[in-house]
Amino acid sequence: MRLTLITRVALAATLLPILTTPAAHAWGRDGHMLINKLAAQYLPADVPYFLRNPNGLGVIEWLGPEPDRWKQRDAEPELTATQSPDHFLDYEWAIYGATSCANGTPDCLDGYNFPRKRYDFIRNLTAALPHHPEIRNFETVGFQPWQVEEVWQRLKSDMREYRHLTAANQDTAPVQLAILYDAGWLGHYVGDGSQPLHLTLQYNGWTGPNPHHYTTGHHIHSQFESIYVSANIKPSDVAPLVADSQPTVIDDEWTQYWNYIHHSNSLVEKVYQLDKDHGFEGAGTPEAKSFTAERLAAGAIELRNLINSAWVHSADPVEQYHGPQ
Repeated sequence: MRLTLITRVALAATLLPILTTPAAHAWGRDGHMLINKLAAQYLPADVPYFLRNPNGLGVIEWLGPEPDRWKQRDAEPELTATQSPDHFLDYEWAIYGATSCANGTPDCLDGYNFPRKRYDFIRNLTAALPHHPEIRNFETVGFQPWQVEEVWQRLKSDMREYRHLTAANQDTAPVQLAILYDAGWLGHYVGDGSQPLHLTLQYNGWTGPNPHHYTTGHHIHSQFESIYVSANIKPSDVAPLVADSQPTVIDDEWTQYWNYIHHSNSLVEKVYQLDKDHGFEGAGTPEAKSFTAERLAAGAIELRNLINSAWVHSADPVEQYHGPQ
């Protein structure tokens, strides 16, 4: 039997985890794959079936850790340096890149106060650097929401092309591959956004005043998101939380995503409290397990809703690009 292009890619995706052992980053390989799989699995029925069938699920799931596979400093140092800031946002410093944030406090850290374009944000930060020497350079602040917005727009654009090809009765296999890649790639960063330690200066050991005596060691990040998840969290712990939520269509993805990461940032101290109570050691505590499952489910729900919204809004009318005028 002759395999389709989509089937061959999905088959390769199922074999690669056996042949390679990627380094653990972010949620770790298991957490990112789980987020991507559940997001695709619980897409609504009006999203094209190739995103939800076993082949599509396999590709999207395998792509969950893909951006972390690019973090090989010795092998690809330029790639590592360029794309690493896309995984995080240090809230405490991001405020200096806001366009309008008059009160200068974290409560104005939302999409209304930040430029949607990455380079406008960089220009704002560059202007602020002389006044805030604690920020070494703009890369140390991170670009998490900008990366999500840019990849989401790629997904929407390719879905628009899929609609055009379908309406013209043309071959859609190539664009289906692009869409699967976009959705899986997007899932990594959306998953990072549900991990509170990706949204703070306190990403791996408490710094500065520490009245609650949280850990200052550099273990908490990987212990929580990778070691603990791989040892203790099963799909059955997370899937019901995703299944119980209703898919939604997001009309202002920029502002909604900032609300999503703002909530994640509000849970930073909760992670440190659970760590202090030995919640992530060994089998951990019931509270730590419930918290971790909820965070993974939050990533899957956000990703599902962003994919669904990209599909719905890919039908919005746009003026066709005809090259430079």
